[in-house]
Amino acid sequence: MNNVSLVVTAIVGCAAAIAGGALPVRTRVGAAVILTWGACAAAFVGAVHVLQTGHPMVLNSTRILPITGVSMALDPLGAIFVVITAVVAIASTLYWLGYASHGLSSRTASAAMPVFVTSMLLVPAAGSVATFMWLWEVMALASLLLVLVDQRRREETRSAAQWYAVMTHAGAAAILLALVMIAGHGGGQTFAAIRIHAAHLPTAVRTTAFLLALIGFGSKAGAVPLHVWLPKAHPEAPSPASALMSGAMVNLGIYGILLVGDRLLGGGPTWWWLVVTGVGVISALFGALHAATSTDLKRLLAYSTADNMGLVLIGVGASGLFASTGHPIVASIAMVSALLLTVNHAAFKGSLFLSAGSVQVATGSRDLDRLGGLMKRMPVTGAVFLVGGLAIAALPPLNGFVGEWMLFQSLLHGLPTSSTAVAIAVPVGVAALALTGGLTAAAFVKAIGIGFLGRPRSEGATTAHEVPRTMQFGAGLLAGFCVVLGIVPSIVMPALERAAAVAVPGASARPLSASTDLRLVGFQGVLAPALLAGGLALAFFLVVILRRIAQRRSDLRLTLRSAEPWGCGRELQTARMQYTATSFAEPLQQVFDDVLRPDRDLDVSHLAESRYYTEKIAYRTSIGDVIEHNLYRPIIGAVYRWGLWARRLQNGSVHRYLAYGLVVLVIILAVIV
Repeated sequence: MNNVSLVVTAIVGCAAAIAGGALPVRTRVGAAVILTWGACAAAFVGAVHVLQTGHPMVLNSTRILPITGVSMALDPLGAIFVVITAVVAIASTLYWLGYASHGLSSRTASAAMPVFVTSMLLVPAAGSVATFMWLWEVMALASLLLVLVDQRRREETRSAAQWYAVMTHAGAAAILLALVMIAGHGGGQTFAAIRIHAAHLPTAVRTTAFLLALIGFGSKAGAVPLHVWLPKAHPEAPSPASALMSGAMVNLGIYGILLVGDRLLGGGPTWWWLVVTGVGVISALFGALHAATSTDLKRLLAYSTADNMGLVLIGVGASGLFASTGHPIVASIAMVSALLLTVNHAAFKGSLFLSAGSVQVATGSRDLDRLGGLMKRMPVTGAVFLVGGLAIAALPPLNGFVGEWMLFQSLLHGLPTSSTAVAIAVPVGVAALALTGGLTAAAFVKAIGIGFLGRPRSEGATTAHEVPRTMQFGAGLLAGFCVVLGIVPSIVMPALERAAAVAVPGASARPLSASTDLRLVGFQGVLAPALLAGGLALAFFLVVILRRIAQRRSDLRLTLRSAEPWGCGRELQTARMQYTATSFAEPLQQVFDDVLRPDRDLDVSHLAESRYYTEKIAYRTSIGDVIEHNLYRPIIGAVYRWGLWARRLQNGSVHRYLAYGLVVLVIILAVIV
């Protein structure tokens, strides 16, 4: 088991890509899926072995990459992310079997999907700068190809792919520069050599490298203000790719921040982690607010990814704060909560994106204003989305509740403190956690209530029917993990504790006592998820039994009347009487009007006979991304104007080109001399 798992993962993953690109259309998807499962199984087994033993898995070879060779070293921290990716990939590729006929069966897509999965499985195992960047770029290019699958039919897809390509490669450039700076002063390009020499790096190099890594990896994680590709690429990508990007790929951005900040640089000053916490707070609030006001179902889920990654960054930042101020036990609890939030996010966000894809396949739309009534027509998909929505809203007894409870406990137990920075950051983090929870609940009440309950608002919603079994099972598998991890979180706690001990310098090895309940070692904090779930189940069954007893007692003369959900008890109900997603979010939009800055358009048409009589009134409102509009659009405009000016330099004159060369040569000589 020393390195066999890594070799098998790479070989089988490459075979899956070859099968997807070479086999005929009838067999290519099935063969690619089965081989991808093999790669996921090999990576999963190897990662679990590392988590159980604590011994890293090492592989070195000089025969693959020229000059630098390949260096792999999978430790418990990376193993957590490998397990997450493997589980999400198995569910997503199972879903892919039924989804392939909807535009994901081409040779390009069938080859890109296994490459994407395999590269994500191997990124956390990279043991050197060259290996890491090579795998990172393969992952980015494969995901870009998957985003472009539908570009021939939709202009929005091409635009989304351009945004994604620019942001991901700008982020990769920042990551490369950070790693090269560390390696150049660290005695070698392997991560083991860098860790040995990290303490002797100049302060300016450490700080610059960390900030560059935060920018590069933060863009992949969807951290605000580097999130602009998320609400564009996720809705346009095929649903299995969206689930992989949100449930697995963005998590690797978190891994990268931990890799550079904690593993390679060995932690840093308090202000580093204040910056991380601040980015997390802004990301959580901004993402939750836009999710609560979005009417596009997949766009809503994309913004909620920024929201959840913001919570993870709050946990990572809090862990760094506590570690830098001499509180290793609380730092360990915060790191375990951040890793648990990452695991939970993969489960519920994967199931939600796959369910949203099923809705789009069945109805031809992802506009919540045109959906409705899908719980009756698509009961399995509706139930899966309901579980994912309740989990992401952190309602017990599902997994989202456990993760946010642990984060809340870690923040509370960080007080009181003598550090002014911690004393300010912790209350801000608690407030952000509370407000984000409320906004997330509002977003998914809207998504479930408008999209799945009530009456249908379009022909597609009226004629919708359940999707193929493989699509149901793929989404249902991840929803099942939401339930299991919510009731029995102790099954993953030992692995998370071992990973946290690797990530946090000087961390406590066992900050939690996990059996049937979760106890914080040295603090007053206990949660019994199984007991809580049992109590809720018992209360539910008691209500059902009492209701049936009441129905049988003739003296009560109880009569029951059926009514449409969200119908206020009315017998006559039409779709126009019920809330739309836009009207449901209107109060929040009014409260946060200065932040959202929606565009409103009122069009009044008068009768031809008299301008004093109105024929119709059309009111349209849309909410754009204020950061994109105020930050990125001006930059794009400046680059465009510079490009127009630069074209004047090319007039076809050889004499002018020779003059340019002479000027550059003179400048170079002047600088050298």
